[in-house]
Amino acid sequence: MPWKNQGGGPWGSGPKGPWGSGPQPVGPRPPDLEDLLRRGQDRLQQIMPGGYFSGVGITLIVLLIIAFWLLSGFFRVQSEELGVVLRFGKHVRTVQPGLNYHLPYPIETVLLPKALRVNTISIGMTLIDDPARRGRSIRDVPEESLMLTGDENIVDVDFTVLWRIKPDGVGDFLFNIQNPEGTVKAVAESAMREVIGRSQIQPILTGARNVTEQGVQELIQRTLDTYGAGIQISQVQMQKVDPPAQVIDAFRDVQAARANLEQLQNEAQTYANQVVPQARGRAAQIQQAAEGYKEQAVAEAKGQSARFLKVYDEYKKAPDVTRERIYLETMERVLGGADKLVYDGGASGQGIVPYLPLGELTSKRPPTTGQPSSGGSR
Repeated sequence: MPWKNQGGGPWGSGPKGPWGSGPQPVGPRPPDLEDLLRRGQDRLQQIMPGGYFSGVGITLIVLLIIAFWLLSGFFRVQSEELGVVLRFGKHVRTVQPGLNYHLPYPIETVLLPKALRVNTISIGMTLIDDPARRGRSIRDVPEESLMLTGDENIVDVDFTVLWRIKPDGVGDFLFNIQNPEGTVKAVAESAMREVIGRSQIQPILTGARNVTEQGVQELIQRTLDTYGAGIQISQVQMQKVDPPAQVIDAFRDVQAARANLEQLQNEAQTYANQVVPQARGRAAQIQQAAEGYKEQAVAEAKGQSARFLKVYDEYKKAPDVTRERIYLETMERVLGGADKLVYDGGASGQGIVPYLPLGELTSKRPPTTGQPSSGGSR
């Protein structure tokens, strides 16, 4: 019998212990557990005629147990989840979000992976809590971000991988890989190093980011598919691509020098594009003039040759006449524009006689007006 039920004892009446008065209850006393069990048993006996161990009572208890066991098969799948039903440990079906049912344990069990949620993994950087700013800040992880390019330059690459579980690969995701996030992170880092190792540093820093991201995404997906991971890579985003902090100033100087070199090359190419066509045009013009002079000289030479041959043919036919005609034509050309003097070399001649230019006098004669002269009239 407990101490509190003793009406008296060596220490006096009331609820006392061996060391004096026990604790005095404050407020309403809590219900006694033994009293509650006793009352439940009495009510159950009233419901079950004939007691617990009668045939009807045992049947009722078995039916209640079976009902509770069957009702335990209902489960709810949340909006970001998919239900993977296992029958004796084997994947039999996948159910969508909502209220569903499976055969109770141990026949079937259900796993609820968040297959519809897009997960994010950051490589080369990590988020840490910053109490001073009341938020989270980004810290670089050099052992993940420093990579070697194809032209033997070091580049600092921070990137993010977005992934989710394939709707038709939930079973592969659950049973083929043990650490999904670690697997995706390791494969993504390896793929990025491989793509960066095949590329030059200049395109990576300027306009080849999209090509690099696409190449990394395809390589990650192929690798995970060979593993049978059941993971779909949604996107690869390069957050930061810079030279290492120790050499970034020198790298910027090199970039500025390359920009100046490209500017000077462009200016020189522009000047060449202006000068070369002009020089080619002048050369073509001179060549065409030379070709024209050549054609003219050849044509004139051929004409002179043909003329000489014709004259020579006529000369062979009548040498005296041809010689006289050639002489006269030659003297006509020579004396055609000279002042003419007639010299009479005979015995009765009076020496040099002035030549009377009748043609010039005729051209200088004043025109007649048609009036009669003043000498008289007939």
